[in-house]
Amino acid sequence: MRVLKQLVHFGWEQALSCLFPVVIFASLALTQMIPLPFLPRYDWLLIIFLLMQWWMVRSGLETRDELKVITLFHLIGLALEIFKVHMGSWSYPEEGFFKVFGVPLYSGFMYASVASYLCQAWRRLKVDLVKWPPFLVVGPLAAAIYLNFFFHHFWIDVRWWLAGLVMIVFWQTWVIYEVNGTRYRMPLVLSFVLIGFFIWIAENIATFFGAWKYPNQIDGWRLVHLGKVSSWVLLVIVSFLIVAMLKQIKSNIARG
Repeated sequence: MRVLKQLVHFGWEQALSCLFPVVIFASLALTQMIPLPFLPRYDWLLIIFLLMQWWMVRSGLETRDELKVITLFHLIGLALEIFKVHMGSWSYPEEGFFKVFGVPLYSGFMYASVASYLCQAWRRLKVDLVKWPPFLVVGPLAAAIYLNFFFHHFWIDVRWWLAGLVMIVFWQTWVIYEVNGTRYRMPLVLSFVLIGFFIWIAENIATFFGAWKYPNQIDGWRLVHLGKVSSWVLLVIVSFLIVAMLKQIKSNIARG
């Protein structure tokens, strides 16, 4: 019974942490099934996500510091989207007034939702990191992973080399988290893989509801290639490292 109680409590905390992503998926589904007046679907999605973001901060579900982190991820994600669409990796075929170089502005919120989940789960589960590597190692590694999303179109794809570096750098790093007063731990690398896999599942749901389309989905929806899990794992790593570094900086400032 205690195990069941802990699982239920853990699931509840995770569900609360995923509130923003859930709203995104629900909005994608509803706007595809229900025609909306006056504005294209992409623009309605932008309005819905902006209102949701405002409500989360206003209601206290999200702090102003978390909003700053999420905004940073929105900009990082939007830059990546513009580049990837330009390179033909995927597309946003529907009309929209609020599009930049063929990319609707709502798309950045899908990256921001990953940061929102990380920030929320970090706070709710009272996450601590054990044997966290120094900034001079973590910072360049996060930058290299992000830049590889761009440069592999012009040079070799070094994602597996970077994945190997992640294994080496974080081999001894553990995530400590709390569920209902009890502390647990998990290897950090395992948490990267698990989050990346669940985002891949979410990506299949998002493409099914027309959030974007890969070239092989233009004529009809198909399962996203399993190889995309590696891309999401690397993106989760970048997201986690940025959030962890920002929290570490804030902690150092607070200690004076």
